[in-house]
Amino acid sequence: MDFASLHELLRSTYDEMMPLCAQMTGIAKGIAGLGALFYIALRVWASIARAEAIDVFPLLRPFVLGFCIMFFPTVVLGTMNAVLSPVVQGTESMVHQQETNLAELTAKRNRLQEEAYLRNPETAYLVSNEKLGIIGPEDAVTIAGMYAERAAYQTKQWIMKMVHDLLELLFHAAGLIIDTLRTFILIVLAILGPIVFGIAVWDGLAGSLTAWFSRYISVYLWLPVSSILTALLTKIQVLMIEKDIEALSDPNYLPDSGTWYYIVF
Repeated sequence: MDFASLHELLRSTYDEMMPLCAQMTGIAKGIAGLGALFYIALRVWASIARAEAIDVFPLLRPFVLGFCIMFFPTVVLGTMNAVLSPVVQGTESMVHQQETNLAELTAKRNRLQEEAYLRNPETAYLVSNEKLGIIGPEDAVTIAGMYAERAAYQTKQWIMKMVHDLLELLFHAAGLIIDTLRTFILIVLAILGPIVFGIAVWDGLAGSLTAWFSRYISVYLWLPVSSILTALLTKIQVLMIEKDIEALSDPNYLPDSGTWYYIVF
């Protein structure tokens, strides 16, 4: 299964849903306009009642929020995504780098392991067909036992590979589920964003704007956190394989028939 294409599909879904924010700006403008009327009137009346000079600067807040509502997809979402997307790209590059190193080291480890098995006459028949040739009739029983041991060895390898593939599938599926939930929540937050900005104009409801920003940023960072954990787990596998390669590089080292499989598992 190509999980990379599924992640790209989620990103394209998010981009396709962004124009829906514009459909909410009309309602948000009405909420913000009514809130701005009460917001400005209350402060002007309070300043007049106290015989104080009217402070114009705080009165600009509804106009700034109204500007953000009018150009919400580009000004608000565009700016936030431009700031946060490098974090996603940086963590994904970490994962790709670790996965590339893991693939290269795994191929090298498998080659060294096969060479180490061939150095040991007691295990060479497990990886070489030439060691299974029948020399004479008196060797038939021995050869039959070697075939049985090799079949058991190959069966164990097949089971270990199946377990590895299953765990890898579950691991990538968990990452896809996280990305799916993240995308859906971000779409909901983005569509309702203009409404939140309009409500924030009202006196006493400014905290909704802070809550919206914090929620959007925290949900957006779900994928980078998942990528960091993936890079960490991949790095642990790389260190384990490097340890195996260091042992297998010794010409005098004769590996057990299955010790390193259990270590990797």
